Amino acid sequence: MDAAVEAYLEHVRLERGYSEHTAAAYGSDLADLARFAEERSATGIEGLDLDLLRDWLWAATERGLARTTVARRAASARGFCAWLERTGALPADPAARLRAPRAKRTLPRVVAAPAVASLLDGMQLRAATGDPVPLRDLAVIELLYACGLRVSELVGLDVDDVDRGNRTVRVTGKGSKERVVPYGAPAAAALDRYLETARPALLRAAAGDGAPTPAGGVRPLFVGVRGARLGVRSVHRLVAGLLADLPGSGPAGPHAFRHSAATHLLDGGADLRAVQEFLGHASLGTTQIYTHVSAERLKQTYRTAHPRA
Repeated sequence: MDAAVEAYLEHVRLERGYSEHTAAAYGSDLADLARFAEERSATGIEGLDLDLLRDWLWAATERGLARTTVARRAASARGFCAWLERTGALPADPAARLRAPRAKRTLPRVVAAPAVASLLDGMQLRAATGDPVPLRDLAVIELLYACGLRVSELVGLDVDDVDRGNRTVRVTGKGSKERVVPYGAPAAAALDRYLETARPALLRAAAGDGAPTPAGGVRPLFVGVRGARLGVRSVHRLVAGLLADLPGSGPAGPHAFRHSAATHLLDGGADLRAVQEFLGHASLGTTQIYTHVSAERLKQTYRTAHPRA
C-alpha cells in the first residue's frame, strides 16, 4: 500500500502538475487510509474495497473532522483508486461509488472597495519615505488585488513574467496552467518604483550581508531582505497585519484580496466568464460563489436602506 501511494503521489506531481501543497494533502489522506486499512488487516491494495473506504470516512466523521476534510479525503481516495485501476494494479475501481458529505460552502471575506483604497493610501504614505520594504509591500498588495492572484502565484512570479509595457503578468496557476492577467495604473506605478529602486536596494543590502544569490539565473520578482524569493508566510503576515483592524469576518489572509477583486469586478458589471478567466478557475461553478457574495451585499443594502425592508 505504501509503495502504491508513493507512486501515485509521484504521478500527481509530475504528470498531473499538482502543487506540492496539494500533493502533500493527498499524501496525508492516503497515509491515514493505509494505517486504517492495516488496522483491519488489509495491508495491500487488494484489500481496498467500498466497505473499507466507507468505514474509513465514517471513522473520520466520528472523530469530529470537518465536512470539508472528509470530502477531501473522499476525493483523495477516489483519485488514488481510479489511478490503480487505470494502471492495471486493480481490476476494478473500489471507490467508484464512494460518496462523502458535501463540503459546506461559506462566503469568503470581502473587503469593501473604499476600505481597500484607504488601506493602499496608507501604504503609499509609508512607501513615500523611500524605504525599500514599504515600497515592496505596496507593490505586493497592489498586484495581489489588481490581478486577483493566489498567494502562491504571486510569490512564484519572476521579473520576466511582468510585461510593463502592456501592464500584464504571466501567471502559472494550479495544474501548471498559465494565464495572462492585466493590472491597472496604480499597480503599475507601485511595481515600476519597486523594480527601479526597492528591489535593487534589497539585493544590494543582501549581497553586502553575504546572502546567497538565487541559482540558475532565476530572478524572482519579489524578494525579502535576504535577497531570496519572498515566501508565502511573509505575505500572510503582511496581509494579516493590514486586515486586522478592518471590519469583516473570515480569514485575514491574502485570499481576501483575491475574493475582493472578484466581487468588485462583478459589482462593476464584469461578465462571469471573464472573471473566471481572470481568476484562473477551471470550473465556472467555482467562480459563481462571488455572485452569492454580491447578492448578500445587495440584501444587506436593501435591509438597511429600504423603508419597508
